[in-house]
Amino acid sequence: MYYNKDTYSIYYETYGKGEKNILILPGWGNTRETFYQIINYFKDSYKIYILDYPGFGKSIFPDHDLTIYDYTNIIREFIKDQRINKPIIIAHSFGGRIATLLSAYYKENLEKLILIDIAGIKPKKNIFKLIKLYTYKFLKKLKSIIPKRKQSLYLKRLINLFGSNDYKVLNKEMQKSFRNIVNEDLKPYIKYIDQQTLIIWGKKDKDTPIKDAKFIRKQIPNSSLVIYPDASHYSYLKYPKLTNQLIDNFIKNTD
Repeated sequence: MYYNKDTYSIYYETYGKGEKNILILPGWGNTRETFYQIINYFKDSYKIYILDYPGFGKSIFPDHDLTIYDYTNIIREFIKDQRINKPIIIAHSFGGRIATLLSAYYKENLEKLILIDIAGIKPKKNIFKLIKLYTYKFLKKLKSIIPKRKQSLYLKRLINLFGSNDYKVLNKEMQKSFRNIVNEDLKPYIKYIDQQTLIIWGKKDKDTPIKDAKFIRKQIPNSSLVIYPDASHYSYLKYPKLTNQLIDNFIKNTD
């Protein structure tokens, strides 16, 4: 099914007919496919919504770049127009950025949060990252002295050399949106999350390090943290059964 609003056409799927609602917010570039084990576990008891963000899966990217606030407002409108009452949010990676803003910035009426290896805390640049950054900026400026017919190839090679894996696979239209998002530090917002929150993290996560999980746990008063010792960024795929059981117990717990 498609949700059409303004310049957006968002593909989404629904499962189940339960009274309580679960909204799954995938990671950046991730689509519905990696969440079917969670969906199949909960669909008999809950109404589940999951979607593809603009530019991924079956959702087309608009003709303008986006910020994390744009992505979050798309979700806000989706919740409102679909009449999703007090959803339980399950968010992974990039989805955690949206969940953070939904809860802490926009103060949406959410029941509970499950945050899995979420992004949003901008890492400090060490000396090696700074050298890499300034080298890239310097080499990028040299584009002006290169013949125009070769500039596009030159920039492409710079991106292949210096860009992250997530950035490299994006088309030109989406690259600016990606920069907008990763440059937005949501760390100051986290302390304003007031929903009961379950945090699940892989200890070997290199994309969002374990120190972020511990920081988030300290910042959210009503939260608990579960660490999988030998899991990485996709911890819910490493331990699908355990993840489902943890989420199930967390949702049902009324304390």
